[in-house]
This record gives sequence, structure tokens and C-alpha cells, in this order.
Amino acid sequence: MSESLGFDVHLPTNHDAAIERVTQALAAEGFGVLTRIDLHEAFAKKLGAAFRPYTILGACNPALAHAAATAEPRVGLLLPCNVTVEAEGAGSLVRIVDPDAMLGVGALAENAEVQRVAKDARERLARVADALAK
Repeated sequence: MSESLGFDVHLPTNHDAAIERVTQALAAEGFGVLTRIDLHEAFAKKLGAAFRPYTILGACNPALAHAAATAEPRVGLLLPCNVTVEAEGAGSLVRIVDPDAMLGVGALAENAEVQRVAKDARERLARVADALAK
């Protein structure tokens, strides 16, 4: 199991541009964005609280999700792979979950097929982080 929860990448772009760039980098590795939660908007609407631009993207690679859910239905509790994009100074901070950290617990850690999928997903998401860092 990985000691880190994910990959951090600092981008010199604003929040909206960072989301676009992240979405494109995810697509290049076979991930689509299934969900988008804009915490700053939700906090403003539900709590009347100001918060920096902060968005959670639920990324999914359908082939990997299918393989994992077929091998162990409980894996659905940990899907999709979350990616956060938050304003940081004049730029943005992107955090990409490490599937090894998510899927390396309990019975999931003992399922060889789930671990194969986690390794594949981790390699793909590491390439996303590398592409964003360039």
C-alpha cells in the first residue's frame, strides 16, 4: 500500500483553466469526468460561507472500473477516482488520488484482480500528474 494519498501538481493557471487542462490529461489516459462538485458554490449556497475555488472531479476509466467491480463489488464504495482542483495564490493545486492507497485496504488488498486494476489505474494517473507537471 502506498504511503501517500495521491499526487500533487501545482499549475500556474487559474482554477477554470486548470480544470480544463486536468480534464484533457485524464482523457488522454482513458478517464472521463463523471461528476463535478464545486465546493465553493455549494458552501456559498448551503452555508452562506465564502471559500476559495475548489472543485472535486470524479474521474472514471470505464474498463478499469468494470474490471474492479466485477472482481469485488464493494470496490464501488471507492469509485470514482477523485481529483481536486483548488485555487492556490495566482495558480492552482491539483491533487489526484492514488488508487493503491484507496484499494489497498481490507479484503480489497487481498484480491489479486483488484490489485492489478489499482496498479494499472495508479500508473495511468501518475502519467496524468506527469503530463500536468510539464
